[in-house]
Amino acid sequence: MIEQIKSSLDNPNQLEKLYRENRSAFKKDFNSIYNEIKENTTAKIWNERLNFESDEISWGTKNELIFVIFASIIAGFIAKLPHYFGFTEELFYSRNIAFVVFPLLATYFVWKQNTPIKRIVIASIAILVSVFYINYLPNNNQSDTLILACLHLPLFLWAVLGFTYLGDQVKNNQRRLDFLRYNGDLVVMTAIILLAGGLFTALTINLFRLIDIPIEEFYFKNIGIWGLAASPIVGTYLVQTNPQLVNKVSPIIAKIFTPIVLVTLVVYLVAVIYTGKDPYQDREFLLIFNMLLIGVMAITFFSIAESSKTSGSKITTVMLFALSIVTIVVNGIALSAIVFRISEWGITPNRLAVLGSNILVLLNLLYMSYKLFKTVKDKNEIENVGNSIAFFLPFYSLWTIVVTFLFPVLFNFR
Repeated sequence: MIEQIKSSLDNPNQLEKLYRENRSAFKKDFNSIYNEIKENTTAKIWNERLNFESDEISWGTKNELIFVIFASIIAGFIAKLPHYFGFTEELFYSRNIAFVVFPLLATYFVWKQNTPIKRIVIASIAILVSVFYINYLPNNNQSDTLILACLHLPLFLWAVLGFTYLGDQVKNNQRRLDFLRYNGDLVVMTAIILLAGGLFTALTINLFRLIDIPIEEFYFKNIGIWGLAASPIVGTYLVQTNPQLVNKVSPIIAKIFTPIVLVTLVVYLVAVIYTGKDPYQDREFLLIFNMLLIGVMAITFFSIAESSKTSGSKITTVMLFALSIVTIVVNGIALSAIVFRISEWGITPNRLAVLGSNILVLLNLLYMSYKLFKTVKDKNEIENVGNSIAFFLPFYSLWTIVVTFLFPVLFNFR
């Protein structure tokens, strides 16, 4: 795109087309060559347009505020359905907790991006089918496939959210990375909102205690649950209307936690060897080991997604490469333990689900590590590292669909 930008400086219409085709890539490439073209008047204008950051908080348009308010009310209403209709809370929330937020977030991006009707229909059908499917599965608390479906359904709805976020750029790797960054920014913003809400809750409850009015039960049932349901929606709204609020925080978090996670993971592996813990025989330990793998993968992906916005420092790249190698070791141990358990005790839904996800993660890690190794020698390769993550996102979505919708049928709902 760099050459296209240079050749289009005297063609405002073409520059605008390039920008709208891939805004993130345009901004990155434009900033990388700005020193070469900064004498050009058009370049100066675009520099201000792309990099201007207001100190003021934007509250968006009136319609956006109205949408967020109504979406928050609907999210709270969905969360309160067991109270209104007498549903069993454990049964309802175990199957439907993801429907409190994800469909409304998807609706937000559909509305914001003027999504074509065809894509709206696809996303709507996916959500409606999910609602009926998960709630009509046989009610058997001992069913492994039911538990797997309930655990993987939020991931499927997250994929639907990604589909609506990408709009008409589903195959665009840069846009997929933008979606990952949005998730990282949303986690940061939602955490801040929840922290502020927690402090307000503690203050409110204690103020009423001073005048001998116990409001804890009423507050949590009628106010707290609405606030929890609304927080991701409000967080998304703030992130989208004020990207400057967290776009400097997320990279800092990524840089801080990358070395911390790397050191912690190495120390943990040494401790595992020292204590003689055996993931091949200890099922609970293997479960924790896989949860550790998921957490490390999330941090690694988030760190790389942030680093790919810039060329990054060589030290950061080396640490990411080292972290990916250590994560491969963790994945290798978990994968070999699953294979061992299958060979000894046969295939079960849980073992097959973990086997498939571990194989997918291993392939992604190997590909990503290869790209990181190339980046250590040439920092301009960092964009390809991000692409290695974006490339695998559809495969994760497909496996989620298999586990959620096919496993119960394949294993006869047991």
